[in-house]
Amino acid sequence: MQQGQQAQRRERWGQYLSDLQAFAGNQQPLEAQGKLVRVAGLVLEATGVKVPVGSVCEIHMPSSGANPRRGLKPVHAEVVGFSGDRAYLMPTDEVQGLASGATVVPRPLPLIAPQLGKPRHPWRRDEDRGLHLPMGDGLLGRVVDSHGQPLDRRGPIEQVHSEPMVRRPINAMDRDPVRTPLDTGVRAINTMLTVGRGQRLGLFAGTGVGKSVLLGMMARYTQADVIVVGLIGERGREVKEFIEDILGEQGLQRSVVVAAPADAPPLVRMQGAHYATAIAEHFRDRGQHVLLLMDSLTRYAMAQREIALAIGEPPATKGYPPSCFAKLPQLVERSGNGLPGEGSITAFYTVLSEGDDQQDPIADAARGILDGHIVLSRELAEAGHYPAIDVERSISRVMTNVAPQNHVDSARRFRQLLAKYNKARDLIQLGAYSPGHDAELDLAVRLQPDMLRLLQQDMHSPAPLAAAVKQLAAVVNKEA
Repeated sequence: MQQGQQAQRRERWGQYLSDLQAFAGNQQPLEAQGKLVRVAGLVLEATGVKVPVGSVCEIHMPSSGANPRRGLKPVHAEVVGFSGDRAYLMPTDEVQGLASGATVVPRPLPLIAPQLGKPRHPWRRDEDRGLHLPMGDGLLGRVVDSHGQPLDRRGPIEQVHSEPMVRRPINAMDRDPVRTPLDTGVRAINTMLTVGRGQRLGLFAGTGVGKSVLLGMMARYTQADVIVVGLIGERGREVKEFIEDILGEQGLQRSVVVAAPADAPPLVRMQGAHYATAIAEHFRDRGQHVLLLMDSLTRYAMAQREIALAIGEPPATKGYPPSCFAKLPQLVERSGNGLPGEGSITAFYTVLSEGDDQQDPIADAARGILDGHIVLSRELAEAGHYPAIDVERSISRVMTNVAPQNHVDSARRFRQLLAKYNKARDLIQLGAYSPGHDAELDLAVRLQPDMLRLLQQDMHSPAPLAAAVKQLAAVVNKEA
């Protein structure tokens, strides 16, 4: 028996050594290098670079001379297009000091060695030249940039490994349907806009109406294993304030924060959104339930607009090229439920409405690809009504699939009474309303204080789903 095992071991080692000898005897092709020939605005043009779109390259200045970039790290860039023999690259670093003739080096293809004990194959090169970024449990509780580098000054990140950013999408027929309610801890959402685990919703708001506070409430109170926060294109001051004041230490312990501030290059902002989504996919594929909060989807579209216009794509609606509207569903569809029995990604994407215009092209496109939308009203925010959720203009498209029928009936009755009161609010404030002419309106006026208490909530006080539904039923049943 031992002699047979030793013979098999010698045979495997012999195959392995023969593969090494074959590799040593074969000539490997040299990696092609290009030259930087033009810098126009955000776009770098290079010749001699024959790599696919999405490949990562490094731009090196000569080591001699008086160039200001001499001795500095190379500039990283990604191929975003090509025309003839010229490749268009978008930098992810500062390009100050680059000059014509700089060397453009594509990311080397790593060699994959034959493995002992596996089916025999020769040495080969991995064809993936795309971006690989850190993934793993070591990211929990950390704040990183779009390249996976820590921003929180807590030392290097451990217990991580590199994974490609490009993933194969899940077949729509293989996804687990949305059937389980998710407790967000926000009373107005739990009662009137019940969220399902694996749902994708948009948070539509103008500037300064409390969307960041609402995201922080959901990050602290939502029942999820992991929370991934993508701060894309926000002011640098807001990044630290969101983490320390809104997310808090309790929320950060189970969170990963990816920050790509507004002063970052457009490709870095887009990469931040993809990195946050890839981290959420990583934990979902391990069977965990993930809450993805991205602020904001509009900044992601604006970054894509900058890139597309820079490489010559014609503008369409309000300056947004067609590729912007193609990129949005590609990003959003990566979230949601995984295969049956696996994890899920419940995603909230904030959508900035320019001038509070709900017909903004990005807002209109987002409504069509999301599973519901929550509209924040400036009028309610100015009146001190927080969270400033406009229930009448908001909807959750999966509420009927995840909430029991009595809950759905109570929410529908609540909407009817609220709409009745809001329609006659001007008459009531002018004193032209007199009770006794409309029984439905009389009931809405009588229940108005209770309805306001239901929809308002302090940011430091969670509202569990079961308790919120009981409070909703108590308000609606007062009409009896």
